[in-house]
Amino acid sequence: MEKVEMLDFEENKPVKKKKLKKWVKILMFFIIIISFLIIFYTFFLSPVSRKSKTVLFTVDSGSSVYSVGKKLKDKNIIRSYYAYKVYVKLKNVKGYKAGIYKIDKSYDTNTIIKILSGKYYKDKGVTITFKEGKNILGVAKEIASKTNITQSEVLEKISNEEYINSLIDTYWFLTDDIKNKDIYYPLEGYLFPDTYSFKEDVKIEDIIKTMLDQTNKVFSKYKAQIDSSNYSIHELSSLASIIEKEGIYDNDRKKIASVFYNRLNSGMSLGSDVTTYYAFKVDLGKRDLTKEEINTYNPYNTRGPLMNGKLPVGPICNFGESSFIAALTPESTDYYYFVADKSGKTHFTKTYEEHQKIIKELKAANNWLEF
Repeated sequence: MEKVEMLDFEENKPVKKKKLKKWVKILMFFIIIISFLIIFYTFFLSPVSRKSKTVLFTVDSGSSVYSVGKKLKDKNIIRSYYAYKVYVKLKNVKGYKAGIYKIDKSYDTNTIIKILSGKYYKDKGVTITFKEGKNILGVAKEIASKTNITQSEVLEKISNEEYINSLIDTYWFLTDDIKNKDIYYPLEGYLFPDTYSFKEDVKIEDIIKTMLDQTNKVFSKYKAQIDSSNYSIHELSSLASIIEKEGIYDNDRKKIASVFYNRLNSGMSLGSDVTTYYAFKVDLGKRDLTKEEINTYNPYNTRGPLMNGKLPVGPICNFGESSFIAALTPESTDYYYFVADKSGKTHFTKTYEEHQKIIKELKAANNWLEF
């Protein structure tokens, strides 16, 4: 009988253990490297802030990518100079173009490098949201925060008479009414609030055209009603802008419109605080109005003298579609007064006595809105 050799089987066991230990070490090494890279990319190269905040950053002529990196870190625009240093080496970044850049602190390091390298604008566009109730100054500020267009450039363009005339010739809803000498900004109220996407190097003319095109789409849906109204498109827009500022909830806006129409038809003043704030260029909510402001004539101030039965000279903000619909199709009521409480709920009354009673009750309940 042939002898069976058992030793070979036993001798192989230590060899397998050695191989297993070797693969475990290799695997652990790769896990550590991958973990480091994940931490490197997700933290050290991540934005310094979750909130959007635009800052101006200057790259001086002749600056190296490393001196720029130190400056970025000093200004708290990137998290880590050392992570930046490794990243620009890996990406083989050679240099940046001198100039002044707008950088948002919510951008990661990769995006910032693209901006400074002049590649970001080709790769990405910009999205801008214009909210209902913002006036032209707010629109200009939003544009300046997201593009290379300054606030003053926006205001200069929309004040250019030749440019405004060209827009009047292009859009049916823009009339010579917007050229009234008492109007602060001719396009106030006509730049439709919405979310828009543009190229990063967009021009102000392109932004205005895009917004006016959207206004055209909305207004065109109601053109038959506009044409049959006793009020001009400019007057309807002026009223819609006041409704936008006065009414928080859509279901209140048609009642608010009815109050204003009742007062106009009765030869009363609209008595709207929001028009007085706009007239004297005070931000709503910044402070209470003074008696002098309330009692001073201004063609925007519907609480002032000589404004009985009149709308303001023009819109006071941009407005949404629901406010425009309310101006076109108000509810039929016999309300002449309204007041909002702290929650935004609107209380409607028929007489001045009832109106004063509501105010007294709101103050007693600590539900009166004060600035």
